[in-house]
Amino acid sequence: MLLWHLGGTVAFIRYAFRDERMDLRVLMVGAVLPDLVDTPVGFLLWDRFRTARLAGHSLAATAAVMVAVLVLARRGRPRKRWMPLAIGMLMHLVLDAMWQSPATLWWPFLGGFTATPHPTPGAYVAAVLADPWMWLGEIVGGVYLVTLARRGRLGDRARLTRFLRTGRIDVPIGRDDRPVPDHPVGPEPHPEGEDDEE
Repeated sequence: MLLWHLGGTVAFIRYAFRDERMDLRVLMVGAVLPDLVDTPVGFLLWDRFRTARLAGHSLAATAAVMVAVLVLARRGRPRKRWMPLAIGMLMHLVLDAMWQSPATLWWPFLGGFTATPHPTPGAYVAAVLADPWMWLGEIVGGVYLVTLARRGRLGDRARLTRFLRTGRIDVPIGRDDRPVPDHPVGPEPHPEGEDDEE
């Protein structure tokens, strides 16, 4: 599931954190990173694991990424920029309902990974594609992403370029519909170097 993870993660985190300057590019990479890592490995080693949800779908992997960000990224803007990677990974576990696969979620503390009943990767993919809940999730996520893109007017080349360069979209989180300014306005100081240039 791609759009479910991207749309669901962006929607929930935008309204939970209410941070209009969060780098959505990093958040979206985190939202799909467990699948990007686990799926090819799981398919290659299907006879051993019988699942495409491996270590990347564990809390240990998310915690490791979070610790890496805290250790390797400097305080302030660099750390704030990369922390959404771990947040996106955590949301992936929530949207995959990984509490239903405790052995994988708590790996390595409960042993191996939760296996599926499917004998081959092809059978697993067929079962996923036949699941109506999967398609419903994709539709919901896709509708949200399209709505967000339209509200942010990403059809405009300049706005799309800005989003691709900064990960920010000019859609406010709140009751008014005023565009998000490039720089904060008001009495709060704006530290030197905290502009849109990455």
